[in-house]
Amino acid sequence: MRNLSERQLDLLQEVSNIGSGHAATALSQLLNRKILLQVPRVQTLPIAKVPEVVGGAEKLVAGLFFRIFGQAKGSILIIFPRDSALALIHHLLQKEPDAHSAFIEMEASALKEVGNILAAAYLNAISQLIQMILIPSVPGLAFDMAGAVLDSVLIELGQEGDTALLVETEFISDSKITGHFFLLPDPESLRLILQVLNK
Repeated sequence: MRNLSERQLDLLQEVSNIGSGHAATALSQLLNRKILLQVPRVQTLPIAKVPEVVGGAEKLVAGLFFRIFGQAKGSILIIFPRDSALALIHHLLQKEPDAHSAFIEMEASALKEVGNILAAAYLNAISQLIQMILIPSVPGLAFDMAGAVLDSVLIELGQEGDTALLVETEFISDSKITGHFFLLPDPESLRLILQVLNK
């Protein structure tokens, strides 16, 4: 992973801020609740350090993973801490999920739909900004410790080297639902996006 200049980091933060804003609005409308948005962070991290961003490798989370297809490629990873995932399910389905078992099909589908809405809103906003077609894949869902979820994602990506570029945003609602949204651009697509943004 090559080093990025301060200007390039600022550009990535700006584009992610726009995408995250649209995603937060979509989530707010879905839940009918106010969603606060943290300023996106752009950082290059050792892969082993990535789980620390969401609270540690042993933290139980629900992870949604998307590949990005189209004129630029990459991945999206959405992480909800276990309690937030359960709160989302309760709000969407009006039922108490079993906190001690794996998600049943209906609960998993509800979380995937949340992920679909967030990913689509984020990518649509960025697509309009950079004038490129960006399409999210069908989401994968895992409920496990953060370290295991992130390891499986990085393996699936065929991540080379020992660092990863993360564009990370945190959503927070007044009902204590929090989520981490990560954009992981492919190196070649990152170069194309930065070329467009730098014009």
